Amino acid sequence: MEIIAPVGIFILAAVLNDQVYLQSARTLEPSNILMIPAEKVRIAMETDQAFMRAIVMELAASYRRAIKDLKSQELRTGAERLANWLLRTQMDQARHGLVEIPVEKRVLASRLGMTPENLSCAFLTLRSYGVKAHGSRVEIAQLRALLDFAKPDPLVEDPENIVRFDLD
Repeated sequence: MEIIAPVGIFILAAVLNDQVYLQSARTLEPSNILMIPAEKVRIAMETDQAFMRAIVMELAASYRRAIKDLKSQELRTGAERLANWLLRTQMDQARHGLVEIPVEKRVLASRLGMTPENLSCAFLTLRSYGVKAHGSRVEIAQLRALLDFAKPDPLVEDPENIVRFDLD
């Protein structure tokens, strides 16, 4: 459902509500995980205003990510989801025309709400928009064409993350 980068928070809503957690996790690489007893987190929320604010902001951001992911999955084809992911990741990696997939393709497929086979088909679809995948390295030869296909939406992508590279 989500790939959490360091330093991230996991199952926060379950901790705060003292309920069974609805998610499980696995690490994609060697990791250190800090577990804080749920009761200590709830006490810190009650006694530390800055901690409470940080928790509320994290929950708000997590909620917005979930809604945007849901909108993307419901309103876009797999190829459109992949195209937008490539554009966003290119911005995050600050590499014009190049994306390095930081996870296994099957993990990326799951993150984008598709099977590995559908991800392969999506990459084939994007070939006509200048996308060439070579293992974990993806070249974007026609950024304007990919952008026109992807149609990034400010109600799904954060406006500051919509492609800002010079397209001319």
